[in-house]
Amino acid sequence: MPNSSSISEFLLLALADTRQLQLLHFWLLLGIYLAALLGNGLISTAVACDHRLHTPMYFFLLNLALLDLGCISTTLPKAMANALWHTRAISYAGCAAQVFLFVFFISAEYSILTIMSYDRYVAICKPLHYGTLLGSRACATMAAAAWGTGRTTYP
Repeated sequence: MPNSSSISEFLLLALADTRQLQLLHFWLLLGIYLAALLGNGLISTAVACDHRLHTPMYFFLLNLALLDLGCISTTLPKAMANALWHTRAISYAGCAAQVFLFVFFISAEYSILTIMSYDRYVAICKPLHYGTLLGSRACATMAAAAWGTGRTTYP
C-alpha cells in the first residue's frame, strides 16, 4: 500500500492567542479596511462625477484606486474572519486564489504607478506635446496594458 497524502488546507500563524487580542485585531483590521474602502470610493466617485477631473492624471488615479480596492479586498477579509471566528485554516484553493489575486493587483498597481510617472514627466517636460502624447486613446491603451500586466505574471 503506497503512502500518499495531499494538502487540503493550510494553518495560518495566529496574530494573537487570547480572545481579547483577536477581537482587537479584528476591529483594527476592520477600521483599516473601511478607511481604504471609504478613501478609494471617494476618489472613484469624485473622478467619475466631476467632469473637470476627466483628465489623464485623474483617469490613472481612478485606476489606481480600483486596483488598491482589489488588493486590500484580497487579504483583509480572510484575516478579519480568522480573527473574529477564532480560526486559522485556509483552504488550498483559497490560498492559491489569494496569492494569484494579490500578485495580479500588486503588479498592475506598479504598472499604473509607472504610467502615472510618465504622465507627470510629459506634463512637466513636454507641456506643449501633452495633448498629443497622452490622448484618450493612449491613456486607455496604457491603462489596459497595466491591467493586463497582472495577468501576464503567470503563464
